[in-house]
Amino acid sequence: MSVSAVAADRSVCAPLPVLGRDVLVPLVTGGEVDYAALDYAASAPALQRVWDDVAAYAPYYGSVHRGAGYLSQLSTDLFENSRRTIGEFLGCRTDDQVVLTRSTTDSLNLLAAVLPQHTSVFVFETEHHASLLPWEQRADLTVTYLNAPRTPEQAVATLERALADREPCSASGDSAKSGPALVCVTGASNVTGELWPVRELAAAAHAHGARIVLDAAQLAPHHPVDLAELDVDWVAFSGHKLYAPFGAGVLAGRADWLQAADPYLAGGGASRTVSRRTDGGVDVEWHTTAARHEAGSPNVIGAYAIASACKALTEAGFDTLVAREQELIARVRAGLAEVPEVRVLSLFGDDAPRVGVLSFVVDGWNSSHFAAALSAEYGIGVRDGLFCAHPLVRTLLGTDPQDPGECGAPEAAPGERSLNAIRVSFGAGTPDEHVDRFLHAVKELVSDGARWNYRTENGRCVPADA
Repeated sequence: MSVSAVAADRSVCAPLPVLGRDVLVPLVTGGEVDYAALDYAASAPALQRVWDDVAAYAPYYGSVHRGAGYLSQLSTDLFENSRRTIGEFLGCRTDDQVVLTRSTTDSLNLLAAVLPQHTSVFVFETEHHASLLPWEQRADLTVTYLNAPRTPEQAVATLERALADREPCSASGDSAKSGPALVCVTGASNVTGELWPVRELAAAAHAHGARIVLDAAQLAPHHPVDLAELDVDWVAFSGHKLYAPFGAGVLAGRADWLQAADPYLAGGGASRTVSRRTDGGVDVEWHTTAARHEAGSPNVIGAYAIASACKALTEAGFDTLVAREQELIARVRAGLAEVPEVRVLSLFGDDAPRVGVLSFVVDGWNSSHFAAALSAEYGIGVRDGLFCAHPLVRTLLGTDPQDPGECGAPEAAPGERSLNAIRVSFGAGTPDEHVDRFLHAVKELVSDGARWNYRTENGRCVPADA
């Protein structure tokens, strides 16, 4: 069956319209096809609702917090109302703060910067680099990396043991381990899509006097995230994974550490007053609100885009969105299970609940070669590589952590093992046809092979010239 026949075989349907659904891309074998965006875990396409809202506001764009003019005041109101909308979407408590950042990575680096001295940080090796790496930037923090668990129950037990092994707080505070503790955990894996036991991990953390931050980058677009219900201290996520472009993110949660720390960035907006001292220096009084860590001109369009996406998801109803996504997950898993050469990667097993993110490898194929063929021959966009979660993917592939990676070439270099996988991800804007075309393409590539030759260019596998 041809690609065009598969595209026509099932009518397009998706709960929330997204941009790009009608974009045509060329095929190396000739002709064009609607682009099948199946890389939501990297950046989800913008919701049409978000784009329309931003377009309606754009003529009224003005400076935020600084202008006396009508457009500046309107933009300031829009920015602060967006903050409130995001806080409602996250179930923020009365005294929580919502800090608007650039991304999940920026949010977690901000949190790392404001941690009290000698905080002990506990993080599973399975985390995305955004939540795995920021803690190493401060020499006074003690970071404990926990081994990958193989069940949700093992994850909780592993954390409980690690927290119980902490040295007790000393009165003098001299010990590097005498400070507070923070646990960082994902809500849904960006590699396997598996849901983590957030409530249970939060309970374990709090039972041992630790706080917990939730990386909800992959969770928030698929499931409701409620700080109070999950009992987490902070949550971080990115707009670009929540169907909202323009480079904004969120760190929301407890205010005390945020208020006590020096600003993440120093500059206008973070300061209330600045005055010269007699010795020639300056005295600064910093804001105690979220503005303390929002120096510079705010990304009002990015914040408004996130707020618009929050409203769209809430109005669509997560029950409806989750039910439909689970149907797509079941269809993808069943289709891949029909291909013996395909191995789906998993930590917690086939029955683990998950969001619309799955990674797999194909016997006899380098994953970069396979992903390139999906794009060039079928118009399907997926991700290949280690997904900014190198330790986790290496664990799932059963490779030594020191084995060199080789991402981009259709064949591993001599003496090297191929350390990459293929990730397919989808969500509220995915039509049924995209999933059907993907499964058709996987089966056809495995059975018949690629119809085109490929070569390595700048570390990527690309179609060779005809």
